[in-house]
Amino acid sequence: MKIRNPKLIRGAAWLGANAAVGLFRTLRFQHQPLGPEMILNRVSHPDRFLYSIWHENLMLPTIAYGGPDIAVLISAHADGQLLGGLIQRMGMGMVLGSTTRGGADAVRQLVRPDTPWRNVAITPDGPRGPRRIVQPGVIYVASRTGMKIVPIGVGYNRPWRFKSWDRFAVPKPCSRAKCVTGEPILVPPKLRAEQLEPYRIIVQAEMERLSEIAENWAITNRLVVPALTPFPLRLAS
Repeated sequence: MKIRNPKLIRGAAWLGANAAVGLFRTLRFQHQPLGPEMILNRVSHPDRFLYSIWHENLMLPTIAYGGPDIAVLISAHADGQLLGGLIQRMGMGMVLGSTTRGGADAVRQLVRPDTPWRNVAITPDGPRGPRRIVQPGVIYVASRTGMKIVPIGVGYNRPWRFKSWDRFAVPKPCSRAKCVTGEPILVPPKLRAEQLEPYRIIVQAEMERLSEIAENWAITNRLVVPALTPFPLRLAS
């Protein structure tokens, strides 16, 4: 059953946000940067970052690393509004847009000189999927804003999952939760639509690699990092 009443959505968002924060405090959480530790020290970092997180895993990084210097690119759909309660609970901003529609609305907000956010979190497969398929909008946003894409992998040990398009993950209390951040990926400025695909493939491959690392770490409690795939167009900072 979908919630359509705005008051019910706001109420559900408030309850869900507080429950999520309480749940996070019970988790055996660990984070491993495989690139620079920019996600922990981003306030003093000169670059702006575009954090790429699968839609199903947005909850954990939002609670762990959310702050007023970062906004989340989120849809205007009801599911986006439900996540919006958690985003606001962590003091973050929201930018309305969609990676499936090119990200033009988001770019217009992010390139404004008075924008209050240095960094943005984005769900590259959102807001409606397909699940775990990077959409070209994330590349477009990076190309137009100059932000470096930071792929993030999240893993849980046997989480609960919603029966939604993304199989949204909710970790069980006191379980292992792992987060892995990769090297920043630099996208050239002002790419045309037909030039986005090679970089979309790079981000797709890194998201898959980091997700596998994090998920295996959560299940086995052993961190194993396979070698990078030698993409000819890989551009890290």
